[in-house]
Amino acid sequence: MLNKGVRDEKKLKADKMLNTLLAYVFAPKIWNMEDTSLIDNQLTDFDLTTVILDQVEEKDLIKVLDKHEMDWEQREKFADFLITYSVGNQFDYKAKALAIYEQIQVDSKIFSFGISAKIANLKKLM
Repeated sequence: MLNKGVRDEKKLKADKMLNTLLAYVFAPKIWNMEDTSLIDNQLTDFDLTTVILDQVEEKDLIKVLDKHEMDWEQREKFADFLITYSVGNQFDYKAKALAIYEQIQVDSKIFSFGISAKIANLKKLM
């Protein structure tokens, strides 16, 4: 088991990566290879790239998040990133985001109206 200092360091690293990813995709745009490489550079810390994201099954993506010990808030941010990145992009990660939201709702054992609303809105988009 990791000691508290290492866990905090991993959490800070994951938060920084997620905030950077969300900043990249905040403004809708047409994605080119250079932009995609910026996303890939952030994702590599978690053994992911846009190509891997496109090919990985939902359950396997959740295992990657488990492996990197992402907490519920980080998983929610990651799912938010997947949805935002799917807008105006050649990749469609909505199903993966939905799986993450549903996993949060079930496994966290705490009902969240925010997550529930995201699930309902995402199902309307699909």
